[in-house]
Amino acid sequence: MISLNQVIKSFAGTNAVDNVSFSVPEGAFLVLLGPSGCGKSTMLRMLAGLDQPTGGQIRFGDTLVADGQTGFALPPAGRNAGLVFQSYALWPHMTVAGNIEWPLKVAKLPPEERRTRIATAMEMLGISQFANRYPGEISGGQQQRVALARMIAPRPKIMLFDEPLSNLDATLRVEMRLELLKVHAASGATSVYVTHDQVEAMTMATHVAVMNRGRIEQFDAPERLLSDPSSAFVAGFVGTPPANLIPIADGKWFGTIPDPSLPNVIGHAMVRPEAIELVDRPGQRTLNLTLAEIVPMAGRRLVTGIANGIRITAISDDANRILPELHFRLPAAPAAIFVKEGKRIS
Repeated sequence: MISLNQVIKSFAGTNAVDNVSFSVPEGAFLVLLGPSGCGKSTMLRMLAGLDQPTGGQIRFGDTLVADGQTGFALPPAGRNAGLVFQSYALWPHMTVAGNIEWPLKVAKLPPEERRTRIATAMEMLGISQFANRYPGEISGGQQQRVALARMIAPRPKIMLFDEPLSNLDATLRVEMRLELLKVHAASGATSVYVTHDQVEAMTMATHVAVMNRGRIEQFDAPERLLSDPSSAFVAGFVGTPPANLIPIADGKWFGTIPDPSLPNVIGHAMVRPEAIELVDRPGQRTLNLTLAEIVPMAGRRLVTGIANGIRITAISDDANRILPELHFRLPAAPAAIFVKEGKRIS
């Protein structure tokens, strides 16, 4: 349903999106995941038609919607795509029903059809009782539902979400994730969702594009990002907690602790937190660390220490072994090896 071919977007000679290609089928829920400044929102704006690519092509199904080489760009109104902004962007002088009706008026739908669609959208989002209220008279979570209802009322084939839950508190974000998935399933549309929150990506997506510095580091199913990261960036970004990336050189941890399981390369070894054991004293394959923090999580503890300036996290069930000076025993072999440039070699 959505395909990009070598898409580039430049600002003042710098590529915010750098030669990106991917495709997703109809009905997919694609998450663009990455840190601030990685190009994910710029990508979404190009899909919406708010920004035009500098190079490459974007297609919705068989329809070319943008071509950076020729300068062709289908206007946003002609793309049959809806967009929800991070800030909701509701008209303060319009009621809830009026906000939802506005794009239907622009599309020149007859009044009876507008009323039917408004009622359907409000019922789907559970906001029918707020129809005659103004945005300033309802909560942030309710405003978010109004923004979603306004987007789905025109029944777009593509739904675009620009970090729509980032202004909500943690509990409401969990509830709204479920609502978004319900809307996606009920609409049958193809969704593209921008976030820096990898928990949102893991729980919502059918496809995830992990972005970094304008490029896609890995395009995969959520579970593959965890089980088989293709780069050091993905390994250190995805997961709760993410994998540890420990520097290696010449077959040694930190370049000083020999280990025959390590190759003679300069790079990083990936060690999962659950593979690290807390021990009482130094020994073979152990690291001495200074305690940084302890985070309770799901009945266990995430114990983070610092060795040679590197934060390393282990998972522990034994509170008695958590002391200011920690000893972590590394596994017999790392889960993966990445060379200095970040590419995975094993």
